[in-house]
Amino acid sequence: MNFKRNMIITLLLLVATLTCFVLGFAHATGFGEQPLSKIAIHKTVVSLHTSASVTATPYILGTKGEDTQWVTVDFDFPHPSVDDWVGVFSPANFNSSTCPPVNDPKEQVPFICSAPIKYKFVNYSNSHYIKTGKASLRFQLINQRADFSFALFSGGISNPKLVAVSNFITFANPKAPLYPRLAQGKSWDEMTVTWTSGYGINEATPFMEWGSDGKTSGQSPAGTLTFDRNSMCGSPAQTVGWRDPGFIHTSFLKNLWPNLVYTYRLGHLLSNGSYIWSKKYSFKASPYPGQDSLQRVVIFGDMGKAERDGSNEYSNYQPGSLNTTDQLIKDLKNIDIVFHIGDISYANGYISQWDQFTAQVEPIASTVPYMIASGNHERDWPDTGSFYNTTDSGGECGVLAETMFYVPAENRAKFWYATDYGMFRFCIADTEHDWREGSEQYKFIEHCLATVDRQKQPWLIFAAHRVLGYSSDFWYGLEGSFEEPMGRESLQRLWQKYKVDIAFYGHVHNYERTCPIYQNQCVNTEKSHYSGIVNGTIHVVVGGAGSHLSNFSQVTPKWSLYRDYDFGFVKLTAFNHSSLLFEYKKSSDGNVYDSFSVSRNYRDVLACVHDSCEPTTLAS
Repeated sequence: MNFKRNMIITLLLLVATLTCFVLGFAHATGFGEQPLSKIAIHKTVVSLHTSASVTATPYILGTKGEDTQWVTVDFDFPHPSVDDWVGVFSPANFNSSTCPPVNDPKEQVPFICSAPIKYKFVNYSNSHYIKTGKASLRFQLINQRADFSFALFSGGISNPKLVAVSNFITFANPKAPLYPRLAQGKSWDEMTVTWTSGYGINEATPFMEWGSDGKTSGQSPAGTLTFDRNSMCGSPAQTVGWRDPGFIHTSFLKNLWPNLVYTYRLGHLLSNGSYIWSKKYSFKASPYPGQDSLQRVVIFGDMGKAERDGSNEYSNYQPGSLNTTDQLIKDLKNIDIVFHIGDISYANGYISQWDQFTAQVEPIASTVPYMIASGNHERDWPDTGSFYNTTDSGGECGVLAETMFYVPAENRAKFWYATDYGMFRFCIADTEHDWREGSEQYKFIEHCLATVDRQKQPWLIFAAHRVLGYSSDFWYGLEGSFEEPMGRESLQRLWQKYKVDIAFYGHVHNYERTCPIYQNQCVNTEKSHYSGIVNGTIHVVVGGAGSHLSNFSQVTPKWSLYRDYDFGFVKLTAFNHSSLLFEYKKSSDGNVYDSFSVSRNYRDVLACVHDSCEPTTLAS
């Protein structure tokens, strides 16, 4: 009896271990994280049914200037099946006439060569569909510079058979300027505004109209970028995931007054002399470096996007994404700047998803600087200079991230940069490029850490996507290092020498906080309040903002103070030069589940700690 019980326990432990291994492997390889990739769109066969119909209403969207609108789609199909699904296509004409030329004459052009922008199973909210063949679905569409159609498929997503196609619908102005994204410029008194439109420079001149106190004080020109299919490095970005990205415009607002509120709107002067305007937005300019005022920072990684209409919910894809977004929107008046440290949209080569993401975060990114870092799902692709030879970016190889968002890097293809916000200095690394000692990035990291004046900017923050510090993630536990391989070996000396307060990471989809640590050893016994000389750097994994959660190792290292297998984000509040509050909040309710405070004076930062002491002399 005991033998049988022990065998059952052993088998259960083995299953649990294998499950963790598979999840860890899937995470590490980027496998299975884009629901559109589940559709075998190239296998589509045409099976149009004369008695089937799909009707979408209204025909014209955004008649009152809306950039988001709900659409009702009605279906009638005499041979319904449980795995029938509907794809939303944009542009609306998706047959083989839109396919790129095929080089190999023996290769047949598929009937459909572009993935839908979203999809939903017909029985998602229609339990009567199997009996009646009639159903109605509601989709939320955003303005994406082209018209839309809805196609009904049978055969599931593995063997799709095209049954019927709807009428075409469109936004009143599909080219309208939309989804502004703020970012810190290269100097503290500069704000950049990036947005997307359908207007090329031959059609219209992009610019910003802006001013303080609700008054228009001037206009600033905007530069325009775009890219084509040849800019992509592989499939699906070059093939089934390709969609025209439109035009990306960036304007630089300079010589801003500290903490002053500015209003702005996006403008395009058309060749006929008329103007196209966005709605009005506002932001508060950054504080002067070292300024003593209340400053609040939000940090998280790996949020991705989700659909409010329930689309694309293959295997409960990103259940935390909307909760995180909504909690930030709810608390926006108490947030000054946001850092999204890698794995931004999880588009993975399905380019339409970047529009979806910028629409999702627009209430945040249009109001406070939305600073990003590069993750594996933005950059990695074999033989493109990525430090990791994986296919996690789906062929994007960094082009989408560095074009859709601005960062104050010297070279946006190398995604490392420094930015100052009041009493904070942020050193943002790019883990998808080499960071080891002697590398170009290593020199940048040391320069960023070494050049901050800690009397004026006492709070020194390091952030990167992959865990270059400490994590008891299951996958890292299997490797026995509890870190990204080669992660901290080169950098821990810099963190200690320059007394980095907190190092943040994503990539691992959970939350974990360490003690102040150096070379695997806790150097401070406190857990909730640190005063005076801290002696080491606190490392925080905050990669649980939306994508699938990551399992922890069954072993809890002694340096791990708090672990949470849930969705959440971190908020830092600097009250003054001597007082900092750290809070970890769950995305489900916005409440604080872990926190600590730091109280210290400038002399404490100067104090000599292990491996940080400057050389001295007795000469007089």
